[in-house]
Amino acid sequence: MLVNGKLGNLISVRDRGLLYGDGVFRTLRVSGGRALYWPQHYQKLRHDCAMLGIACPDISLLSAELNGLLEQFPDAVMKLIVTRGEGARGYAPPVHIQPTYLWDISPLPDYPAAWAEKGIKACFCQLRLGHQPRLAGIKHLNRLENVLAAAEWDDKNIAEGLLMDVAGNVIEGTRSNLFVVAGGRLITPDLSRCGVAGVQRDRVISWAKQHNMPMHIRDISLEEIQQADELFVASSIIGLWPVREIEQNLWIEFPVCSQIRQSLEGADS
Repeated sequence: MLVNGKLGNLISVRDRGLLYGDGVFRTLRVSGGRALYWPQHYQKLRHDCAMLGIACPDISLLSAELNGLLEQFPDAVMKLIVTRGEGARGYAPPVHIQPTYLWDISPLPDYPAAWAEKGIKACFCQLRLGHQPRLAGIKHLNRLENVLAAAEWDDKNIAEGLLMDVAGNVIEGTRSNLFVVAGGRLITPDLSRCGVAGVQRDRVISWAKQHNMPMHIRDISLEEIQQADELFVASSIIGLWPVREIEQNLWIEFPVCSQIRQSLEGADS
């Protein structure tokens, strides 16, 4: 782990990321010594920092550190965290404060290969996401909703849980974005009130536009999920996973998901 450019794993107990979740993060997949979609991740990081009023470290600084880490860890998950920094007690952020940034490195998860080809079993979570438009789309450090939702099941056969908001709209997975295929159209939830806008979500949306596939970003009801031709979830770490089963709903073919996954994976190689 690097903390402010130095080897170590310690931060101040007064760091606002620890005290209040006052910060943002991105999670990168590293494969063959390459950090996939790094420029897109940095743009997201800079955007999210700006939305919270946090000074984002310069891309040249972070890229230099990342390149050094890639030599040591050519296949890994790298999490980049930026907090507002160390401050005094109290919610109000200091006017002049130096952000804390750190790299955390973990092994690549060993997911079954069949999940990408044959689909996953998912569940609906009981927890409902609250609406907070000022934080919507941002990958901020306060992820308690996701933590509580992911704790709802203890079944190794369930790979992901889908989250709804307080209005009953289906928003995302606990660690992924969601897409619905219906009538030749691709649909993904509107994230203007809650949820996280991931890099892989952007890549799927761009793919649809490039291939002239009708793409809609709007509210999605539970009934639409149940009647969909296909469902799949997406993130930078997992890629694309089709959903083959969720409660009483079953799917056996995923032609659109497979086409998009193969195309995106080809672009990564």
